[in-house]
Amino acid sequence: MDVAYIFATAGQTIDYVLGEMILPQLETDTHGVDVAGMFFFHDNTYALRDGDPLGDRLATVADERDILLMLCDQCATKRGLAEFDHTDDAGRDHYRSVGTVENATVGCFPDLYAALGDDGVDNVITL
Repeated sequence: MDVAYIFATAGQTIDYVLGEMILPQLETDTHGVDVAGMFFFHDNTYALRDGDPLGDRLATVADERDILLMLCDQCATKRGLAEFDHTDDAGRDHYRSVGTVENATVGCFPDLYAALGDDGVDNVITL
């Protein structure tokens, strides 16, 4: 089964639920499902800052398991973690990450859907 996580809740969700529950299971290959991607909203985008211990662990696991790490473009821009890159032919603005772990991307829901592929995921879990 393939799942995607959306981290939208402020507070302890990132440190506790991701950092102490989900990530250790991914690191030890005991999570029980394949994680296709993780999408970060609001202050949760800070978890993917370059040099952040949680972000570094996430980047390592994401690289090993081919997990998409995507920051909400508007949330990341407001927090200095993304900057405008270009406008495509359809008139959509695109951003690039700055000051984040190497494999972090930036986008909005259409970008997330496209990145997760045509097969999609079986479940989306919002925390």
